[in-house]
Amino acid sequence: MRIITISRQFGSGGRELGKRLAEHLGWDYYDREIIDRLAAEQGLDADYVKKALANHGWHNIQLTYRSSFSHVLFDPGIKTELLIREREILRDIAALGNDCVIIGRDADVILEDCRPFRVFACADIDARLRRCMKHEQKRPETERLTERQVLRNIRRIDRNRRNTREILTGKSHGDSSAFDLTVNTTNWDIKKLTPALADFALRWFEE
Repeated sequence: MRIITISRQFGSGGRELGKRLAEHLGWDYYDREIIDRLAAEQGLDADYVKKALANHGWHNIQLTYRSSFSHVLFDPGIKTELLIREREILRDIAALGNDCVIIGRDADVILEDCRPFRVFACADIDARLRRCMKHEQKRPETERLTERQVLRNIRRIDRNRRNTREILTGKSHGDSSAFDLTVNTTNWDIKKLTPALADFALRWFEE
């Protein structure tokens, strides 16, 4: 089993990179939306339920703070049960034994014993803002955010990710020592970057 985890700054293209990487390698792919939905609703889309968790019974696990994160001091604003549920779901994914790419959710920390290839995607703020604004153009005009609102979202989401990362690891979200490869996507076409990352990852697993 080979696992690639991709942590990222919001708007850096890390999700697109992970999806293209999984497609390039022919591996399973798990992104934030799936993990969030599982954690919040204790459910999955039909395809994922069929392949992964139909018989795992993770929803019957006793969700207590002390049994899972006894060494962690949680901030009152953090939804402890959500983090614990995500942890159990990620463990279930790993238990399947399939090669996969997992986006976000601090999977690199939670699945540390599986020795994943840990990638961190980053970009400068202008590139991230451009990418987010390009995405906004695909939304109905009445639902589009302004550039100022998007920038506010970038900062808010980055802050939340830093807080969660520090709670779980004691390290900052962008601490390069916690990753096997840091990729600055600022001047890259994600599609062209994917094969190079795939080759690097496969060589890393060989070593």
